[in-house]
Amino acid sequence: MFPERIFSGMRPTGSLHLGHYHGVLKNWVRLQSEYPCFFSVVDWHALTTHYETPEVIEANVTEVLIDWLAAGIDPTQATLFIQSRVPEHAELALLLGMSTPLGWLERVPTYKEQIEKIKDRDLQTYGFLGYPVLMAADILLYRASLVPVGEDQVPHVEMTREIARRFNYLYGRESDFEEKALEAARKLGGKRSKRYLELRNAYQQDGVDEALDQARALLQESQSLSLNDRERLFGYLEGARKIILVEPQVLLTEASRMPGLDGQKMSKSYGNTIGLREDADTIAKKVRTMPTDPARVRRTDPGDPTRCPVWELHAVYSDDATREWAAAGCRSAGIGCLECKQPVIDGILREQQPMLERAQKYMDDPSLLRAIVADGCDKARKFAHETMRDVREAMGLAYT
Repeated sequence: MFPERIFSGMRPTGSLHLGHYHGVLKNWVRLQSEYPCFFSVVDWHALTTHYETPEVIEANVTEVLIDWLAAGIDPTQATLFIQSRVPEHAELALLLGMSTPLGWLERVPTYKEQIEKIKDRDLQTYGFLGYPVLMAADILLYRASLVPVGEDQVPHVEMTREIARRFNYLYGRESDFEEKALEAARKLGGKRSKRYLELRNAYQQDGVDEALDQARALLQESQSLSLNDRERLFGYLEGARKIILVEPQVLLTEASRMPGLDGQKMSKSYGNTIGLREDADTIAKKVRTMPTDPARVRRTDPGDPTRCPVWELHAVYSDDATREWAAAGCRSAGIGCLECKQPVIDGILREQQPMLERAQKYMDDPSLLRAIVADGCDKARKFAHETMRDVREAMGLAYT
């Protein structure tokens, strides 16, 4: 079985905002110290919806990468790279597309939603219909076992699992698979080999799920197997197929608590964002002009914190004592709305300061960013090359 590995990507839509930080990047920062992580700017995905404005992509890619580094993504821990710099993404997407049923793509929930929702551009394109296949290729190329997503992205990972399962079913067959698997089992040693076969029979013949878990653990512990033998034995546990592409599991992330300036979810489409690297004066002005409880027409009018968008920002940026002060002051009209907003402004600027410091060196010396990207792309291509070697061989394309 392949080692646990994480893949996650982000479309280059320009500078990131605090919603991205609290919803995605804080989680990436934590994960990079727990797993091998591949984080990709998926620039080809930007073309699936914005193919008519390619001139903005390069600048957007740069902004996203600097924001990642500013947020604390560490290139010595995680692999940062640009999707289009690893052409194997396109090759795997093409080959997966050969066996992906058209009906699967047409049933993707977001496909029809986006077609109906986005009226200002033509999305009746092959690229937009096929983006789930490209997304699957992004994940499967690195044989990622875990994909951190929110609830709304779970269907996309499920689609990736189905595509991988279908590929393994079609191309994981070997004419002498069972003989090779039994030969690999003998390499485990007498006792381990016997135990492996007993557990396989318990799972396949008697349906004992625990036996599958025990057999997998046994294989994980074995140091005497080559990668190909290990793949065969994992496949032999569940049937008679070699595992070529790993079916990824969802790693659910908590929904972001970061509200926008109007109380809705922070989103560029709503025009209610605060950028990761916005200047202090602009941030202060945005927060000071936020709407508050409509009942507080005058300074002396009492209000209800739960009806005020600023209160949601207090939940993110203020400690318990400050929240108690703000709630009591609002209800009694003991403080004005501008007074209530100041701790939020202070909290945002405090959180932002280390980000600005980390970003500055890449803005001062762009060659540092280019070196990180070049190194990340080289690392990504090495993994991609290994996967594509196995994919080509399985599909009969390994001839010279």
